[in-house]
Amino acid sequence: QVQMVESGGGLVQPGGSLNLSCTASGFKFNDYALGWFRQAPGKEREGVSCITGGGGGERYASSVEGRFTISRDNAKRTVYLQMTSLKPEDTAMYYCAASTWCTIRDAQPYQYWGQGTQVTVSS
Repeated sequence: QVQMVESGGGLVQPGGSLNLSCTASGFKFNDYALGWFRQAPGKEREGVSCITGGGGGERYASSVEGRFTISRDNAKRTVYLQMTSLKPEDTAMYYCAASTWCTIRDAQPYQYWGQGTQVTVSS
């Protein structure tokens, strides 16, 4: 049974940091690219970042580049999203997902999804 479980969300003040984690099971983790997507109320789902199976390639949305860092630990079957300099517009539900290739332009290639973790940036 495939599972992807996110953690690490919460309430943080503008300018603060959060570290999200997503641990997966039930599929060949090393063979999959992993992505982080987010969706704010009333807005479309947005690709935030992705990382290739071997961890050698990464992509970021322009809105988060320079502030967010994606990484993965294949031994722990976990993908991370380190978020710094958070802004109110980063407020959203954040989802991790697995795909056969790394893309943030389209959620369709992603086969497996987590349930999401809420990130709220507010003073």
